[in-house]
Amino acid sequence: MLKVNEYFDGKAKSIAFQTSSLPATVGVISPGDYEFGTSKKETMTVISGALTVLLPGMTDWMTYAPGESFEVAGQASFKVKTDIDTAYLCTYE
Repeated sequence: MLKVNEYFDGKAKSIAFQTSSLPATVGVISPGDYEFGTSKKETMTVISGALTVLLPGMTDWMTYAPGESFEVAGQASFKVKTDIDTAYLCTYE
């Protein structure tokens, strides 16, 4: 069953679903700066656009292009910023 999630007054939206092995979301983040929290380990893959990310414990921002992924531990927060609408796929463990 699909579940729609909305964050930051609709500037980030995702649809949750179950893959053959893991729960996942696919979504779009509109231009802006955001901070997300995790409850489980997340692997986020950029589908289109680009995300500039500050991961927990890091001091340097990293930019991820389509096809690139990053991981965030559970019970953590991370910051993202983008200048263009950016689509992503996120899996949860």
